[in-house]
Amino acid sequence: MKTLVKIALSAALIASLSNAGEQFAMSDADRAMYAEMLESNPADMNIAHGGELLEKNCGGSAGLAKFLHVSQKDLPNYIAGFPRYLKDFNMVVGIDQVLQAAMHENGKKPFTLQSKDMFEMSAYVKSLANDVPINIDINANQQMKDAYALGEKTFNTNRGKRGLSCLSCHSTDVIGSVLRTQPLPALGANGNASVGTWPAYRMTKSSMSTLQHRMQGCMQNALLEVIPLGSPEMVGMEVYLGHQAKGAKMAIPGLKR
Repeated sequence: MKTLVKIALSAALIASLSNAGEQFAMSDADRAMYAEMLESNPADMNIAHGGELLEKNCGGSAGLAKFLHVSQKDLPNYIAGFPRYLKDFNMVVGIDQVLQAAMHENGKKPFTLQSKDMFEMSAYVKSLANDVPINIDINANQQMKDAYALGEKTFNTNRGKRGLSCLSCHSTDVIGSVLRTQPLPALGANGNASVGTWPAYRMTKSSMSTLQHRMQGCMQNALLEVIPLGSPEMVGMEVYLGHQAKGAKMAIPGLKR
């Protein structure tokens, strides 16, 4: 019975999305604002502040490269491979978790993962890899294989009272349909919502958000239990989605409705 209910819910969701119509998508005024913001993304100021925070708390890009045991020259390409397994952590981690550890090593109190300062600093660090193709390697070691498998499972598993999963709104069957007044985006290499475009400025929130924070918002809207930032499941989903977007160039900060 539960399986039949989930199938019915998924079918109803697809039908409602398909019938939503373009009239519920972005308005002409919003489109004009979006075009303007593409030329001057408000998050550029957040990125600049993130650079100041990195310099103050981690010794800038030179200090971060030293912490990661890579050269400054190789840092952009290395960043484009996150999340990745680091021996110093003995786990697969995201950039923000690396920054917390770097701050601690420098005698600074680490920012929380949900703080505005962390959003800005991690966005700046990721922007160092702009125009570099995403190169997450899920076959680098067993830890990356496990993280990918956990991310895939988390992304595809139906949860909550509505029996929905991330896949419910991001499968090829529904991409481009409209939900909550906006088209559902593709997440792969050619997608406008790929890992390489986060952190991004969200017009509806007038603020910048990370991918994991955005996924938490999706979970809340779908009445799913919210998975904590930095958890193995969240990092795993970044690995999973990053692998789908492999080859797409980093473009931080992104701009989202």
